[in-house]
Amino acid sequence: MAHIDLGLDEREHPGIRGLTRFRPETAGPLNALAEALLRAPHPTLSPGERELIAAYVSDLNDCGFCAASHGATAAAQLPAGESLVGQVRADPESAPVSGRLRALLRIAAAVQRGGREVTVELVDAARAAGATDLEVHDTVLIAAAFCMYNRYVDGLGAFTPDDPEAYRRSAGFLVRHGYLAG
Repeated sequence: MAHIDLGLDEREHPGIRGLTRFRPETAGPLNALAEALLRAPHPTLSPGERELIAAYVSDLNDCGFCAASHGATAAAQLPAGESLVGQVRADPESAPVSGRLRALLRIAAAVQRGGREVTVELVDAARAAGATDLEVHDTVLIAAAFCMYNRYVDGLGAFTPDDPEAYRRSAGFLVRHGYLAG
């Protein structure tokens, strides 16, 4: 149960969905940011890769709702699906991802620890692995934003379902309609 009365059935509106219904004035900008970061056209990072970065950071932050939600959404958009998401969340260094994505995940983990943890060496290593400045920028912004989203969800004690199928259903909706559909 959330730390505040959201005035709704949290089981029908788990995680951030209940919180944004409670405060629609902030829902618009938060959802627009998620849409821009995770779904907007991007020249090189797929929506699945961007969702994977969000899931990975959420897992590092121990935010069960966001890790499961974005993990399921990444899995729905990546050819290797749930297996790959699980491998990345468990150990990105041995997960079967490109060197470019592995380097970006290292940057995301550094952001999760603190913005100043991102070093010239991490950025240079990402570039050497084929990452562009746009990919580095967007990885840092996704990681920073998900630290905020994770703290929002956990800071208000939002309801987190235990059933993985709930996240798969939500992922299907997000893949089809995006974050602005409500």
